[in-house]
Amino acid sequence: MSSYLGIKQKPNYSIKVKEKLVYDIITQLIEKIMSLISLILALPFILLIAIAIKLEDGGPILYSQTRLGKDGHTFTIYKFRSMRIDAEKDGAQWAQPEDDRITKTGNFIRKTRLDEIPQLYNILAGHMKLIGPRPERPELAEEFYKELPDFINRLAVKPGLTGWAQVNGGYDITPAEKLVLDIEYIENRSLLFDLKIILKTVAVIFTGDGAR
Repeated sequence: MSSYLGIKQKPNYSIKVKEKLVYDIITQLIEKIMSLISLILALPFILLIAIAIKLEDGGPILYSQTRLGKDGHTFTIYKFRSMRIDAEKDGAQWAQPEDDRITKTGNFIRKTRLDEIPQLYNILAGHMKLIGPRPERPELAEEFYKELPDFINRLAVKPGLTGWAQVNGGYDITPAEKLVLDIEYIENRSLLFDLKIILKTVAVIFTGDGAR
């Protein structure tokens, strides 16, 4: 992993992040076991999604992006491709409501969050956790930092596959709203809080709420 935004050492966060050694050890163990089991159980869905993506336009099945991890280190994130092959010919941009770059298969897997399945690998590799702030793309994060200097506080913990901000608005909230929710999680993270987020995540998967 490398650093981004000129970060050569641990950033100076404006919030106090409590060290929770026991919590970190327990969650890391649980999340790696859950991720491995989930990948095995998801194999039939992975095969079906891969076939659907390939049949629709013949393009790549997976899509990779550079994202920001803990303390500003970058890593490569993997997702099932849900947009046209030329979706970013004009540069990085957030998905918009009724975005015409999203394929038919992509629309379904985004609403059900099935496009996120490959990120279970990122959890096993230690880049991410199951729960935490959503990892941002460096080029987009750079723009957010200009208007919201405290946005860097989101790098105080490992990013997550799901999180407090994701289950309370997902794609439909602004960076400022996302920051408030992520900081709330960082300062109050616990096993009980994580369980609450997991239950809300299950609800999001079945309702498609907040997807774009």
